[in-house]
Amino acid sequence: MAKALFGAGCFWGIEEYFRKLKGVKKTCVGYSGGNLSNPNYKDVCTGKTEHAEVVLIEYDEVLLSYAELLNHFWRCHDPTQINGQGLDIGNQYRSVIFYYSDEQKQVAENSKKKFQNNISRPIVTKVSQAKEFF
Repeated sequence: MAKALFGAGCFWGIEEYFRKLKGVKKTCVGYSGGNLSNPNYKDVCTGKTEHAEVVLIEYDEVLLSYAELLNHFWRCHDPTQINGQGLDIGNQYRSVIFYYSDEQKQVAENSKKKFQNNISRPIVTKVSQAKEFF
């Protein structure tokens, strides 16, 4: 199994979206990207932890590639909205791709460039090395 880690607004919505995809074997919501160990919802909502709400996805690469997951990532939220999604506002709701390998980083950056060519507003999604998942 391979894994991917995405932030795209409230983690419940994106978990629901990804867990239905053929090839996704397991999803788990949590926090990543910040500076506090074992954060909880109240901690993250202060905006001081720098954590994002994320979904950890375990998937079968034979059935679903990382590039295909990224295609879904771009479609399941607004990657042009800074620090929020819809009415959920704050840096914990930011659009972010956390990569686990240099290969994932390259695929994510290429995917971002490709998707940017299809929309007029600038994408604000960050591509960052994965940190600990809580």
